[in-house]
Amino acid sequence: MAADIPSINLGRTLGLAVVLASDAPLLLLDEKLAIVAASDNFCAAFGIDPHTVTGQTIYDLDYHHWDLPRLHSLIDATLSGAAEVEAYEMEIETSAGAERCVVIKAQRLDYGDIHHTRMLVTVIDVTDARASEKRQKSLVQDNAALLHEMQHRVANSLQIIASILMQSARKVQSSEARGHLSDAHQRVMSIATLQRHLAESGGGAVELEPYLAQLCASIGASMIYDREQLTLTTHVDPVSIGGDVSVSMGLVVTELVINALKHAFPGGRHGHVVVGYVAQGNDWTLSVSDDGVGMAEDAERSRAGLGTRIVQALAKQLGAEVAVENVAPGTRVSLTHTAQIARRVAANDEAHIAAV
Repeated sequence: MAADIPSINLGRTLGLAVVLASDAPLLLLDEKLAIVAASDNFCAAFGIDPHTVTGQTIYDLDYHHWDLPRLHSLIDATLSGAAEVEAYEMEIETSAGAERCVVIKAQRLDYGDIHHTRMLVTVIDVTDARASEKRQKSLVQDNAALLHEMQHRVANSLQIIASILMQSARKVQSSEARGHLSDAHQRVMSIATLQRHLAESGGGAVELEPYLAQLCASIGASMIYDREQLTLTTHVDPVSIGGDVSVSMGLVVTELVINALKHAFPGGRHGHVVVGYVAQGNDWTLSVSDDGVGMAEDAERSRAGLGTRIVQALAKQLGAEVAVENVAPGTRVSLTHTAQIARRVAANDEAHIAAV
């Protein structure tokens, strides 16, 4: 056993040297928890006089303000070998009345002498870091609240604009102008509906099923005068999508539903319009189907309208392709998105830009 004494003393000497030379806030404690050495960084960080720190216990520091039950539990568990504290965060109130947030790491140093152990304690002051995190969190919460309020205000403003458009549509004499104003009213209402859902979702993902249901209810309320004659329903898979994608899909549905209600059921014809959305992984299909009179014979002329151009542009944004089918009876317009289609749409877009 005597032959081990030099190695024990060497270990203690090295431990002492490490603490005294360290730039980290370190304490070296003996088996009675008296401070054998304290690094200059520790003394400077916590306002401890380096000339008086040696010999005190860790609980005597700063006029016994470190004498805390939680610190006792940590130190006792480490000293007994029952635990090794990697990063324990706790609050310490200094003698000056300031709250300090510290992260403590305690490690028992075993030199082979159970009666003369040492403990290395690292105490890092994270008060400023935690205060900064708290300010950032508060700023994020404030910004989220402002965004939520802005979305509500935008939705309210859009609904006011939509109401003005509808009032104007009722007053104008020209049936063509009245139709354009009514279409504009529905487009504004679709964006207002989206804004409502974005506000309710906190600016995150939008649940597509209730969003499209509410959007179609809004369109139907202003365009369907006889619920027994025409119906508008949705069959949508329960998925959540990003707000930007929701904007595009909402506008697509608005254009296609308006077009179906205006043209598929002439002369008081009875019918049904269905908005569908089916998803499998990242692949999806958005469709609007009706059981009306079907496509016009002059298909090219029917595709040339503003609404069709809007749908084509939005489909490109979504990386989707548009298909128009005569389903006898009626028409089905669908947007389909797959990884292969998205790559093809992107390649065609790049080729068009290069040609221009």
